[in-house]
Amino acid sequence: MLELRDVEAGYGPFRSLFGVSFTVREQSVTALLGSNGSGKTSVVRVCCGLVEPTAGKLLYQGKDVTGSRAYRLARMGIVHAPEGRSVFGSLTVEENLALTFRQLFGRRGAKGALAKAYELFPRLGERRRQSAGTLSGGEQRMVSLARVIVHAPKLLITDELSLGLAPVIIDEVYETLATIRDAGTSLLIVEQRVRQALTLADDVVVMAKGRVALAGRTDELGDLGDRIMPAVQGETLPDAG
Repeated sequence: MLELRDVEAGYGPFRSLFGVSFTVREQSVTALLGSNGSGKTSVVRVCCGLVEPTAGKLLYQGKDVTGSRAYRLARMGIVHAPEGRSVFGSLTVEENLALTFRQLFGRRGAKGALAKAYELFPRLGERRRQSAGTLSGGEQRMVSLARVIVHAPKLLITDELSLGLAPVIIDEVYETLATIRDAGTSLLIVEQRVRQALTLADDVVVMAKGRVALAGRTDELGDLGDRIMPAVQGETLPDAG
């Protein structure tokens, strides 16, 4: 679905990625892990077209899309759910969702999209008339996530979905991610909660100092939690062998 080949990138004179290579398989979940400053967000920005690589290639469904603008990648099916909540606090849950769905599906199609959103997140259906600004942080995260997954993206890239959320909300969000994965969407998830990510991931990529320190399928890498935690905490990564 997505492949990075020897990608390098940075911000002005500062280099943040060094020869990054990995793939996201079709209809699978790849967990992108690492400590703060390891390069995870830079990888996401490259994949979404927000940062142009200075070297290497980005391929999407076998096509070289290196340097493509973000809006073009979005039209091709790459959807980004960034860190944060991004809701209009003075509008209701339903009004927040309808703003996006009417643009995507038209006035008639928005009704079906709303029903799908409430199916994926029943909690939002219960609070559809409630002002989004009065929701809990986790519920606001559900609103922002519902806006981008209802139209079934080919590839969904999420950034720190669980940040600051209660455990019960995290479980609901991850159940929804599993549902859309089973429906055919590939996922690249950036997470600090390693063990939570590993409950869903088919593949894992661990970043350290702008490089890939460890990568492989979760069912082939043994006790991943114990091996990955040092890298996420900024310590030396154990031997990948």
